[in-house]
Amino acid sequence: MLAGWNVSRRFSSRTSEVSSVPSSAPPRLSGKGLLAATGSFLIWGCFPLYLKPLNYIDSLQVVCHRIAWACVLMVIWLSLRGELGDLRKHFSNRAVLWRLLLSALLITANWLGYVWGVAHGRVLEASLGYFINPLANVLLGVLVLRERLNVAQWISVSIAAAAVIYIGVAAGAPPWVSLTVATSFSLYGLVRKLVQVEALQGLAVETLVLMPLALGYLIWCEINGTGAFGHSSAGITALLVGCGPITAVPLFLFAYGTRLIPYSTVGLLLYITPSMQLLSGIYLYHESFSGARAFGFGMIWVALVIYAVDGVRRRASLGSGQQALPTERT
Repeated sequence: MLAGWNVSRRFSSRTSEVSSVPSSAPPRLSGKGLLAATGSFLIWGCFPLYLKPLNYIDSLQVVCHRIAWACVLMVIWLSLRGELGDLRKHFSNRAVLWRLLLSALLITANWLGYVWGVAHGRVLEASLGYFINPLANVLLGVLVLRERLNVAQWISVSIAAAAVIYIGVAAGAPPWVSLTVATSFSLYGLVRKLVQVEALQGLAVETLVLMPLALGYLIWCEINGTGAFGHSSAGITALLVGCGPITAVPLFLFAYGTRLIPYSTVGLLLYITPSMQLLSGIYLYHESFSGARAFGFGMIWVALVIYAVDGVRRRASLGSGQQALPTERT
């Protein structure tokens, strides 16, 4: 899920993950792009359904399978595209490699926090992490990139912070799953935005550098008698192998789709994922959603509405001050 990083767009012209359309002329609403981007968010939204049958398996073991099978799929995929040799330049560039190692550790923390949350009946808390992720990105933009916020943005960030504090106080403990998911993914987005690597190749490098650790842990689980692969039902084994496609496919759809549709549309589609996760937590897994938790979520939604409306208004204001530019074919 790479859609949340909307505070560092000025770096997008320096990466290969952005469209070739000039920044003053956002891409038109392509049907294929809209379908691909929506598909990625729908798949991510179904993650609780996918992970719930694996909840009896150690969360770290599930994440290691995700790394290992995603790595295998990435190598095969890039080989078929004739791009496997391009990975050498990334491994030979120390600056790029260190940043991708950092991003790999951050996305691992994100996966581990989310998988643990689903396995321990905290789907709602995990979904909250992705709801507050865009606002966490805004805050990181201020603290790290020295960006300035307008009044509406400060209000939305303040409300979100107050909501998290309120939920933590009411529950008697901070919402660690939400904070882990939001913080790790925001930092991951920051690192990936600043490194000049295409999305799929970046994921391939990330999984390759983590592969020795993941494979080592899985081998240790086998030796220790706690390994699940091949020792459970055929369905569970298939789900573990499927962790590769379920990781790579939505990332590919996202990378393809967001090149063809306006950035503001991506920002709206982003909320498909946590909304689906929220609904599954309430109606499928019957997690409590009342009292302080419901009020806290309500505060987050108010903050997001303020933030979204401000973004639409600023985009409209910028658009009205520019002359129409010819639309580039996509």
